[in-house]
Amino acid sequence: MTRTEELIQKRNKYVPRGIANGNLNVAAHAKGATVTDVEGREWIDFGGAIGTLNVGHSHPKVTEAVKQQADKFLHPGFNVIMYEGYIELAEKLCQITPGSFSKQAMMFNSGAEAVENAVKVARRYTNRQGVVTFSRGYHGRTNLTMGMTSKVKPYKFGFGPFAPEIYQAPFPYMYRKPQEMTEDAYVDHVIEEFKDYFITAVAPETVACVVMEPVQGEGGFVVPPKKFVQFVAEFCKEHGIVFVADEIQTGFGRTGKLFAVEHFDVEPDLMTISKSLAAGLPLSTVVGREEILSVPGPGELGGTFAGNPVACAAALTVIDIVEEENLPEKAEKLGQRLEDVLTNLAKKHESIGEVRRLGAMVAAEIVTDSESKTPDKDKTAQIARYANENGLLLLTAGVKGNVVRFLAPLVITDEELEKGIGILEDAFAHHG
Repeated sequence: MTRTEELIQKRNKYVPRGIANGNLNVAAHAKGATVTDVEGREWIDFGGAIGTLNVGHSHPKVTEAVKQQADKFLHPGFNVIMYEGYIELAEKLCQITPGSFSKQAMMFNSGAEAVENAVKVARRYTNRQGVVTFSRGYHGRTNLTMGMTSKVKPYKFGFGPFAPEIYQAPFPYMYRKPQEMTEDAYVDHVIEEFKDYFITAVAPETVACVVMEPVQGEGGFVVPPKKFVQFVAEFCKEHGIVFVADEIQTGFGRTGKLFAVEHFDVEPDLMTISKSLAAGLPLSTVVGREEILSVPGPGELGGTFAGNPVACAAALTVIDIVEEENLPEKAEKLGQRLEDVLTNLAKKHESIGEVRRLGAMVAAEIVTDSESKTPDKDKTAQIARYANENGLLLLTAGVKGNVVRFLAPLVITDEELEKGIGILEDAFAHHG
């Protein structure tokens, strides 16, 4: 019995099946965009721990910062005694996030925690209860964020009841617009639907916040038109609603800018950030307008492990790396290379209905044929399975499970990238 087989047996015995594994191998060590398993086999990483590793696995500057901090102390608890890393990171986040206004930042552990706390603060600030998200949106697995999430299976099914006063508004999906509509007419139509939603579903004066992913992640890497995002932001301003940009998957250079919302020329009131913030360590933040974040009193926000100093040290280093290595520019080049490959594959395989991206947030939507655009979940799973059996960590997404998504580390080398592309092309040759 191999070590992998032994560990799989233990995993099946001791770890609940509800924790899914896209790849049934076991990592031993990782560097850049390559993971080596316990049998010595290499895997090119096109998933990046679901968008967590923009600076790659084990970046030497991050590991050094983590080691140095671990030698000082692991976690005295910011609520018990302060430490420099938390305060310095808060200052840095206030400086690098969009918005020409006074800002503050607070730390948590996960993306879902950040979203929950953004909602808490918005409710406290506005004295309203309603929370509006969008169809196909994803915001987490806690009770509140499950309610805010659109996809029922596997995230919500059987786990209710959910928190009340959550509403899911329409969100444009350009690939699936009515064929007879122009793009402009379709965007205008969705804007009208959005306005009507605040008549038929919820009154704007009862809404605390609107929470939007600038690019929908789990929903299938759906990129909204700039006009729609700007309308929503303006609508929020007009009605005293806090506009929250959920940048958990889109932040830190992934889309070709430091934060995806910068593509749309809007300044959100609050932003939730996690995933690539700390290069794989658990850390998240809510950053935004001081006038909003300063409303709750002492003790009303926080958490035992929130803003762990080791994670803060990693995050401060990540911010330096993003700037020093110009990761947003690398993201655009990486995204363009993947787009070119997928576009060429689409010429051979009618199953690729659309290739879409913003920077290196790249997706291929898999369908039965280009005419009907019927989602093909089975074929998508076959492509991902082949990749994950042949040296490429590859993820899927989409409400109907028919999107192949790419979240490779932005520091991926040309050699790693081309090796991964070769396996991807083989996957489509066998199953596309």
